[in-house]
Amino acid sequence: MKNELPEPAPKKFPVTALAIGFVVLVCLSLILVQAWVTWRAREVQLAETERASSNLARAVGQHAYDTIKGADTILVGLVERLEVDGMAESTLPRMHALLVKRVEELPQLHGLFVYDQNGDWVVNSQPSLKKSANNSDREYFMYHRDHTERGVHISPPVKSKSTGEWIIPVSRRVNKSDGSFGGVVLATIHMDYFKKFYEQFDIGETGAIFVALSNGTVLLRRPFEEKSLGRDISQFPIFKDYLPVAKVGTQTFTSGQDGITRINSYRQLDNYPLVVSAALSRDEALEEWKSNAIIHATGVACLALGLAIIGSRLIRQISLRVQAEAELQRARNSLEQLNRTLEKLAMQDGLTGLANRRQFDIALKDEFSRAMRNASSLALIMIDVDCFKQYNDIYGHAAGDECLRAISKVVAAGKHRPGDLSARYGGEEMAILLPGTDVAGAMKVAENIRQAIYQLELKHSGNATGVVTVSAGIDAFVPVRENNQPLELIEAADKALYCAKSQGRNCIRVGNGHSI
Repeated sequence: MKNELPEPAPKKFPVTALAIGFVVLVCLSLILVQAWVTWRAREVQLAETERASSNLARAVGQHAYDTIKGADTILVGLVERLEVDGMAESTLPRMHALLVKRVEELPQLHGLFVYDQNGDWVVNSQPSLKKSANNSDREYFMYHRDHTERGVHISPPVKSKSTGEWIIPVSRRVNKSDGSFGGVVLATIHMDYFKKFYEQFDIGETGAIFVALSNGTVLLRRPFEEKSLGRDISQFPIFKDYLPVAKVGTQTFTSGQDGITRINSYRQLDNYPLVVSAALSRDEALEEWKSNAIIHATGVACLALGLAIIGSRLIRQISLRVQAEAELQRARNSLEQLNRTLEKLAMQDGLTGLANRRQFDIALKDEFSRAMRNASSLALIMIDVDCFKQYNDIYGHAAGDECLRAISKVVAAGKHRPGDLSARYGGEEMAILLPGTDVAGAMKVAENIRQAIYQLELKHSGNATGVVTVSAGIDAFVPVRENNQPLELIEAADKALYCAKSQGRNCIRVGNGHSI
């Protein structure tokens, strides 16, 4: 019965590592738990801010809808009355009284006006009528004159000609009995009506509310700035990126105007060409969270620091006992690394990165012996760059070195098995050792390399092909003990290479005279 091998002893972790691991684990656990709690609180705070922003946008949108709807309802009635009764002089006093009453009923109304097809004032809600006044230059008048649509039209804010106040015009077209343009009815809405409503909301120091037309023209904004009224914001993210995707939504982005990141909730009204937006500063929303996070983080940091100090004292005592051994181990590792580096440098060609002649000779001897023992074939490919002396004479030695590096990369890539070896044999000559490979296999590898180098298209005016090419010689055989020596394989492949050189270059020859 065969003796069973003893099981290897389980790997023991150093006491120092275990102590450090325990202290680090406890400290990290405290920090990670606190970090998760803090981050979760941040997400909750942002979600609440998004809900607040969405509710605010909904309130602003409903207010804008109700305000416009109240004015538009009056305009619909006026259009119907004017198209049925006309604009006869006898009907104007009664019409004036009606307009005054409607303005008194709706606090948002600044005034109601009727203009004929020329833009002249016909009747309005003001105490006196300016007979000489004409509004044909206003945007809303020109719009209705040039468009036959009967829907409501909301214009950019303007200053009233009668009072000088900022107003938002809401208008409808009046047609004559034949369907031609007969005039315009206009309701003007106080800008202050919106401003007073928006001032009720706490939006922080850098929050913002705006109402704009669907084409991106600003009607009103909080904070109020006259320069922003009528401004085109159609290229802002809400209009450019988000409204085309969804009419209602909440997005967080950084303003291109002031660089402040805000949580923006927007809504496009269904029945009117209006877009409302309520934006709350993300930094302001997170101020309280940041304060709490700093306090909690400070507490956890102090606790972790205390544990770390206590643990470090324990670990230091343990470390002193193993320090000498650790230093010795580091020195030994450094020496081994240095030896490996030196060994690698001693076996590698500095220019091409391939194995050098020394490594090739060692590998050839080892593989030759292995092939002899296993009765397997051993192949050798000798490669030489065609007209390389002329290349150096024409392009210089620096270019020649680059050429050799490029060719060496192809040669190195030509071997595919771990046991294959690519080496720089000398000068511009390279060798590939292929254990367990016959002539046919070596020819395939050599041809692939030759074609790949030709396809590099490295310019070489001194070569008949106009580009850099290589020639290769191949031989392979099964070595027989006491009958063959490694040198025979080199001589046979080198002889085949000479044959390739003398028969036109850029070709492959094998030891028995066959070619590719």
